[in-house]
Amino acid sequence: MHMKKWFLFALVVVLALGALALTGCRGDDAGTDDGAATTGDSDTVFFGGTLAMTGDNAPFDSMGIRGMELAVDKLNADGGINGKKVVFKNLDCQSDPAVSIEVAKQLLDEGADVIITTSDFDFGGPAAKVAGEQGKIGINASASDPGYGSKKLGPYAFTMSIWNTTMGAAAAEVAYLDDGNRSVWCITDPFISYTESLTRYFIETFEHYGGKVVDTTTVVHNNPDTAALLATWKAFGNDTPDCIWVSGYPDTLGPIIKEFRAAGITEPIYGGDVMEDPEVWDVWGAGATNVTWAGHSFLSEEAVPTLAEYKELYEAKYGEELDAPWSMGGWDVIMVLAEAIEATGSLKGEDIAKYMTTNRFTVKTGGPTGVTWSSAEEGHEPDKAACMVNLVDGVPKFLGWKIPDYLPAP
Repeated sequence: MHMKKWFLFALVVVLALGALALTGCRGDDAGTDDGAATTGDSDTVFFGGTLAMTGDNAPFDSMGIRGMELAVDKLNADGGINGKKVVFKNLDCQSDPAVSIEVAKQLLDEGADVIITTSDFDFGGPAAKVAGEQGKIGINASASDPGYGSKKLGPYAFTMSIWNTTMGAAAAEVAYLDDGNRSVWCITDPFISYTESLTRYFIETFEHYGGKVVDTTTVVHNNPDTAALLATWKAFGNDTPDCIWVSGYPDTLGPIIKEFRAAGITEPIYGGDVMEDPEVWDVWGAGATNVTWAGHSFLSEEAVPTLAEYKELYEAKYGEELDAPWSMGGWDVIMVLAEAIEATGSLKGEDIAKYMTTNRFTVKTGGPTGVTWSSAEEGHEPDKAACMVNLVDGVPKFLGWKIPDYLPAP
């Protein structure tokens, strides 16, 4: 979502939260629930969402919700799932693990058949664990830390995203093997497991091929000291690294890369899926160039052959141009669940999980190989490709879908 769009969205959410606070409600409510029963009605399939409408994860989840709504509309227009109407209701987890647990319990009490969590292990994992304890699937659209899997969250936890093992390794292979960089400076905002583990797997892969990490630097979440970072760069002297790696959320990535480019640092910069956000490119301005990332998908028919159909649905419903790929992850979550439920005729977590680990799904985020998952004993690791993109003068270029040759152990 572009900056102006996100500002307006955030303003609406703040006003809505104020109104809810007056009535004692807990969190925001979004989705396709139009008054239909959401209490385990046998004539419905009820997807309960604990996605963030406020806090750090809101920019990502707000788009994911749109994809989920589109998928639910499409399913219902086509007759539902095994003839049952599909209902999606979201309660704002506020990007807070404790609230995530509360709203998950509330939705399960209302009869939710599946819990779709916010797209982060730290913020959303607790809700998935609560769902699993009741025999329900807990899934999300784009949480990439390997913690979001069955080993830590139980046998019914899945993520639609590639894991950071794939994301970090794919970026490192492009940096070292394709682009010829031999040294790197790694900068990380380690406020959650996602940002920390993404850097760890990038470094492991870069060093596996013989690359040198000249320095590792941590910054304060949403308040990076860019002056100190620039001083570190200057201190490298004649031994400046060939490239830079940055792992963080938008309010960290934005000022770092903007100030680096403004200071005349032209070396290539690499990162993960947060760099998919066009709002961050707007912050970078003239610095939005020579930046490469591993992410989820790309808005072209080369990357997603069914993109035109999806864009038509999106723009018809929301009256806005599709400008970021994150909503497609939400679509994929709903459609994968729908296929598994329809094929098994079951809403039991064990039946859906078995189908998901023994079948491969065509998705809009995952390239020609689609996605499947390993067994619960192996962690439900996604077998899925990373989407490689390079940004030059504010224009993204699709480099291709990549499954790294070297994959670090989670």
